[in-house]
Amino acid sequence: MEFLPITSAEDYRVQEIYTSYSSTFPADEQRDWNQFTALFSNPYVKVISVLHESQNIGYLIIWQLSSYVFVEHFEVFEAFRSQKLGSHITGYLFKNYPKIILEIEPDHLGEDAKRRYTFYQKNGFSLIDEMYVQPSYGEGKKPLDLWLLANHTPENLKNVKEEIYDIVYH
Repeated sequence: MEFLPITSAEDYRVQEIYTSYSSTFPADEQRDWNQFTALFSNPYVKVISVLHESQNIGYLIIWQLSSYVFVEHFEVFEAFRSQKLGSHITGYLFKNYPKIILEIEPDHLGEDAKRRYTFYQKNGFSLIDEMYVQPSYGEGKKPLDLWLLANHTPENLKNVKEEIYDIVYH
């Protein structure tokens, strides 16, 4: 498995990623095209293409914050799901980033949400906040009640949330 940074919105993989991102994540959990392409010039952001057997199978969008990385989006493309590839990707994250935080839909919102929560638990993440609210991505989008998960116990959860709000959702 290869993890290749994408450094430009002009990269040929960006359209494939955005197309999948737009159909996989609910509208309120998405950036529009202009916001998405702006990520490539943000010094905090890494967009990583995941290749397996020479095929682009998914991506990560991570933010390198003060003492941890925030995984904003993590997707294995639909054609490659249920092959344990997501566990290999979390292995890559753990190997390269000692402290990781991410947000997910609460497990009571349906089977997919329950499956994702179970996946993250099996792969070393724990629930650190059930009262987290993802701010709106912009006009016409709603803030969302989500859960924060991490592979560690943050010293000051309030500061972590403020940093995510200030830098990721500014």
